[in-house]
This record gives sequence, C-alpha cells and structure tokens, in this order.
Amino acid sequence: MSRSAHPAGPRHADVMTEGHYTAPAEDLNALDERVWARTVTRDEHGALTVGGIGVARLAEEFGTPAYFLDESDFRARCRAWSDAFGPGADVFYAGKAFLSRAVVRWLQEEGLNLDVCSGGELTTALDAGMPAARIAFHGNNKTVDEIERAVSAGVGRIVLDSFQEIVRVAHIAQRLGRRQPVQIRVTVGVEAHTHEFIATAHEDQKFGIALADGQAAEAVRRALTLDGLELIGIHSHIGSQIFDMAGFEVSARRVVQLLAEVRDEHGIELPEIDLGGGLGIAYTSDDDPREPHEIAKALGDIVTRECEANGLATPRISVEPGRAIVGPTAFTLYEVGTIKPLEGLRTYVSVDGGMSDNIRTALYDAEYSVALVSRTSDAEPMLVRVVGKHCESGDIVVKDAFLPSDLAPGDLIAVPATGAYCRAMASNYNHSLRPPVVAVRDGQARVIVRRETEEDLLRLDVG
Repeated sequence: MSRSAHPAGPRHADVMTEGHYTAPAEDLNALDERVWARTVTRDEHGALTVGGIGVARLAEEFGTPAYFLDESDFRARCRAWSDAFGPGADVFYAGKAFLSRAVVRWLQEEGLNLDVCSGGELTTALDAGMPAARIAFHGNNKTVDEIERAVSAGVGRIVLDSFQEIVRVAHIAQRLGRRQPVQIRVTVGVEAHTHEFIATAHEDQKFGIALADGQAAEAVRRALTLDGLELIGIHSHIGSQIFDMAGFEVSARRVVQLLAEVRDEHGIELPEIDLGGGLGIAYTSDDDPREPHEIAKALGDIVTRECEANGLATPRISVEPGRAIVGPTAFTLYEVGTIKPLEGLRTYVSVDGGMSDNIRTALYDAEYSVALVSRTSDAEPMLVRVVGKHCESGDIVVKDAFLPSDLAPGDLIAVPATGAYCRAMASNYNHSLRPPVVAVRDGQARVIVRRETEEDLLRLDVG
C-alpha cells in the first residue's frame, strides 16, 4: 500500500454534536505523510512498515513501548537544512531534542554542527567524535565544571546567558590560557505564539539578557573588555513549535539594531548572528510546517534587509533546528491493553507506556495523532483517549482521537512525530523502564539506546 495524505487521527475540523464528536469521514487506515517518517507505509496486509520492516517483527524483536527512528529520514532532513542555508551559514542541531552517540555520528557525516546545553550532552558529543570546534554550548546556569570542560575541549562557542556568566567564563578561559569565542544571548521581547512554557524571548523568563533598558548593550561592553573572551556575535531564540515567521522578523530587526549600536559605540561589526531554532513540525493533520528552504530564504531576506537599512555588512547566520530534524523521524509503538468504554463520552485505550515515555501531553497539552498499525480495519470509528499505565489521571498520550471500534487488547498502535523531547524527557515514574530507541534503515534495525532494565534501577539504588 502506498501512503496517502489523509489524517490518521482526529482533526480539529471534526465537529461536536450534542457533546459528542461526529465520526470522521477520512479512512482511518490511511497515513498522513506530514506526521509520519518518510519511509513509513503499509504493507500488502495493512501493517505498518518503516525502513522496509513491519511493526510486528519490530515489536517481537525489540518489545513495546519503543521508539523507532527512521535513519534515512533523519539524514535527509539534515541534508535539507544544510543545503537550504548553504556554505555561508551554520546549522547547529539542537541536541536537547534527542541526543545519542549514533545521532552525533550522523550529524558529523551529514555536515551539521551541534548545540549542547549540559555537561552530559557535551560528554556525549565529544565521546562520539564531534569536533569541539563544531559545538556550541548553551544553558542559563552552566556550572564551573561544565564551563571548564567546554573551554578545555575548545568548543566553538559558548552562549553567554547572564552578566555573572560573562565574568565566570572570562575568568575560567583566562586561567586556562584560552580566549573563548562567545555569543551573548539576548531576549528581544517577542511573544512567540506557542505554549507559555516554551516561549523564550519575552522579558519575564529565565533565559538571556534583555534588550530593554540597555542591558544587552551593557553586556556587550563588559564582554569586549575581558581578555578571556572573543565576542563573535549575538544570539536570540524566541520559542518552540512556531509556524509564524513574524516573530523571527521582529527578533532579527531588533538584533540587527543592536549590531548597529555596537558598531556606532565600539567601531566593530560583530560577524555572527544566531536566530535560534523553534520551527514547528506536524503533530496532527492541522499543522502545516514550512520547508527548510522556505525558512532559509525568509530568514536570509529578513537579516539582509535589516542590515542594508542600518549600513551593516550581513553577518554569518546560524540556526538551531532540533525538533524540526528529529521530531518527524520517529514514532512510538505501543501494545493495547485495557479498553474501557464510557457510554456517551469516549473509550479509554490503555497502552503499555504513557507519560514516562511522552510527558509532552501532560506538560504542554500537546496534541498527537495515533493509528492502528498491526492491521487495517473496516470497523466504524470510535472516539478514544489513549492513556498510559501510570498512577495519574493526567497520564494521557493522545487526548482525543478516532480508532476502529474493533480495537482489541494485543493490537499495536503507534503515535508519530515522537522523535523530539520524548525519549529526551522520559522518566522512571512508577519505576517504569525507559524504552529503547531503535534506528531502522534499508531493512535493518539496530538499537542505538537500549531499553532500561530492572537491574539498571537497582544499580542506582544503593540504600
């Protein structure tokens, strides 16, 4: 079976009638190509395949729940971002979305740089062979040990997030006999159209140094006076899961204005500008993300126009896609357990995972699609809520979706677009075991992050 552009789950267009959803007109066996990895399809028996391997075989070999990552898709998205921005710009993969040693090697091979925001991410990057010069180190509260490791390793840039950090990094670099390249992260006062917890450019939050009241300009002054620092540019990040480019336009305009002020006061033009990441992906059929080439053109045009208006040479642009690369490349496979119909409301479908492998629904009220993937079905659709096995009423994986009414225990269902911030934010709540990440490519599947075991839990419990 070929893929077709129809939703696998509910759409916002489904209307409510007397407190109930109407049944969707779409074929529940179809797959919306916007939310599934590129090699995902259904075989002649209606079962889902990825990289040429059926989910029944994957479940038998690797168990459920498990994340299955389409390596070919991941690599293709890396190349798309690199090609879109070209040799005159830098693409840093945001490791916080999902990071492993295999991912680091793929990034290296596809020519991308890497953004890390903790000592653990830095260690993973270096251990997997990423050249330190291609690493950027973020974070609002980097420890002295983390900074020492980053400076000693020779990371390509440290993004300074506070006045205290300016001094801290400068002193450490000077003590180590280094001159550390840095950028200053500024908050530009843009209210991104996203969830409150992932909007990062308004003043009332923990990240960056505000442009307001001249604080960012003062940060530049201080950085330029310290021998341990080489100020190479300004960094801005306005939030996550953003589809509207208007926020980036406002941000770029304000950052370029700061570059002009730096030139006027200090007689130098900073050579780089980093506009962060945060571009959205399709979680449901309602989402319509932009392609990398569209984003590259839009950002390039914005920066060039603003620089020309201020009489500045166009700086080298950096971007930091994380979710936009890895998010669509993976899905989570679950086995159906308890099915509990609530007359007049919905049916609760419990799976063998939950908020321990995907906290985003509980944390951000995130929306996902879901599909029956071990077979096809001609049964009537039923409104379901896919929930986990944890002792929380908020343990919801997919809030509202349609699945076939003949769904039964033992069926396999899958939630697409779980490559970003699912395994990265997974927990051991209720002493659950974090699922494995399995990379699939050209008919081969291999574990890149193994499933935790009960022995792993007990090994840490030294009491």
